[in-house]
Amino acid sequence: MVSMDVLSIRTENKFRSLITKQAYNKGDVICDIPSSNVVDKATRYTVQIGHNEHTDVGKLAALNHSCNPNVILDTENMVMVACRDISKGEELSFFYPSTEWEMDAPFICLCGASNCIHVVAGARFLPLSTLEHHFLSKHIREMMIELLNNTELHLKRLTQTEENK
Repeated sequence: MVSMDVLSIRTENKFRSLITKQAYNKGDVICDIPSSNVVDKATRYTVQIGHNEHTDVGKLAALNHSCNPNVILDTENMVMVACRDISKGEELSFFYPSTEWEMDAPFICLCGASNCIHVVAGARFLPLSTLEHHFLSKHIREMMIELLNNTELHLKRLTQTEENK
């Protein structure tokens, strides 16, 4: 078990962020993702870990979104991993749609990155061409496939209905 003691919460102008107390190399495990309080509904303080499973993440709730994140939340192994080298004192961030199908509280992203998604509402609302450039949790990949299969099925039914008219 990797402790969250390596992280601190910084509050500035009522906004919280998660700061690392040490440097990490790409691929390093930073800490475990808490999984002791699993619920079936998303909140602003949970991370989605399955189709209908969300876990209260404690201190990790201060982890902000970025369209160019420096960590991933590996919900299969329940660990936070550096996806690039990270300096001591750097703010940690992850790509929210990598774990969230539908956000409890969508918001406007103001990161200014060239690949900014602008509206952070969950993976369900993003095109595959955007999602394919990011790490996606297994449940998000599965839900994308379900959505595509259901869309194909729906289109077949519409076509059949039109042909029967």
